[in-house]
Amino acid sequence: KHLNKIQNSISRTNKIEENIVLPIITPRFAPSCTSNLLNWLGDLSKKNDLHIQTHISENKNEIQWVKQLFPSSKNYTSVYDDHNLLTSKTVLAHAIHLNNDEKKLIKLKKSGISHCPISNSSITSGEARIRWLLDDSINVGLGTDVSGGFAPSILSTARHALLVSRHLSMKTFEEHDKLSVNDVLYLATLGGAKVLSLEELIGDFHVGKKWDCQLINLRERDSQVDIFSWQLPKYFHNKLEREFIGNDKEQATKWLFNGDDRNTTRVWVNGRLIIDKSSC
Repeated sequence: KHLNKIQNSISRTNKIEENIVLPIITPRFAPSCTSNLLNWLGDLSKKNDLHIQTHISENKNEIQWVKQLFPSSKNYTSVYDDHNLLTSKTVLAHAIHLNNDEKKLIKLKKSGISHCPISNSSITSGEARIRWLLDDSINVGLGTDVSGGFAPSILSTARHALLVSRHLSMKTFEEHDKLSVNDVLYLATLGGAKVLSLEELIGDFHVGKKWDCQLINLRERDSQVDIFSWQLPKYFHNKLEREFIGNDKEQATKWLFNGDDRNTTRVWVNGRLIIDKSSC
């Protein structure tokens, strides 16, 4: 009876909006599930080709708890793999305290990491080694973590991801651990799309992808961003003067550190204009 309800829910969700709203299996994390439940969820995911989201290695006490609950598994990551829950459609939140073997297994299974810097800082879980993951070609995106985080904004999360990487660098004395503005904006866009195995559909502006876009106005009324006229691109006979293109990165940096929803004037999802504040 319950299985029928679940299958009906999956079918209904798949009909809402193809490739925009998708069903996903969510074992909160291994300690909240029995081995039988994890096996059942793994089978359900395989049967329906579903995405999976869960937590991994958020804090050290949690890792020890998992070892006690699943003594037959080599490590925390192996718990999910042993139950067929580590796939190319698996999103693993946090991943702060992974070891090298776990990183290799995640890469082998092509699973992705959801970096939650605000949550990780708020509850003092630690600093995720994002450069360490990216250097090994592991897909990483950003997560807000609705329970541990205090902001639903991906822009705010990108800002904190940059700062957390600097705190990590202060501990490791490695400049390479620092993330740049370009890095965190990548995590917020195409990086997240790759984590969800949706990079062929969304994530950037390549022809053929869905038009998911927001229009940013740094000079919007009440904006916190200070922008001067000489920093704006100049037009001559309706053509952008190419020498001003170099300012784009500076403006993006200002937006990352000081911008918020007041700078967002229009939002498109799948080509549909869903927010328009330009006439307000």
